[in-house]
Amino acid sequence: MTLASTDADYGVLTAPDTVRVERLLPGPITRVWRYLTEPDLRAQWFAGGPMAPHPGGAVALVFKNSELTEHDDPAPAKYARQAGTVHSSGTITDFDPPHLLGFLWGEGEDASHVRFELSERGEQVRLVVIHSRLSSAGMILSVSGGWHTHLDILGDCIAGRTPEGFWRKHTRLEAEYAKRLGL
Repeated sequence: MTLASTDADYGVLTAPDTVRVERLLPGPITRVWRYLTEPDLRAQWFAGGPMAPHPGGAVALVFKNSELTEHDDPAPAKYARQAGTVHSSGTITDFDPPHLLGFLWGEGEDASHVRFELSERGEQVRLVVIHSRLSSAGMILSVSGGWHTHLDILGDCIAGRTPEGFWRKHTRLEAEYAKRLGL
């Protein structure tokens, strides 16, 4: 059973090209860090692939969004290319275990930047994802719905719950973000 999103779960624009999403997750912080950095755990909620654990190191992201959840809808037509296995790469910009991970996603001037900030809040962990250098309104909507969906799956993985279908949820959330963000 998945939990319904609250207003606090929704990402916000902090700049014209930057989305910020926050979650409180069950601790300890070292467990959440492992879900960000260990390929097998990261593959359960986001994307697998190796990561060189230092600034300047390579990160490979292997997405299998259609395999993340059971009983899902097919990918929408505009995401048909992302329905199978998708490979992406980047470069680590920040690596300070277990509090900070950042990487450039892509290459050159078209690369966006993702930053994960973790802090302890009692027995919970506050995870902040800041995705910047987003080049268009379409990218902002895709990234907002994507992070929201992926982070909900992460929360479900850690809590031992069955997540809602990835594509079903992402499609619904992308439409909600269009209204919320006025895009």
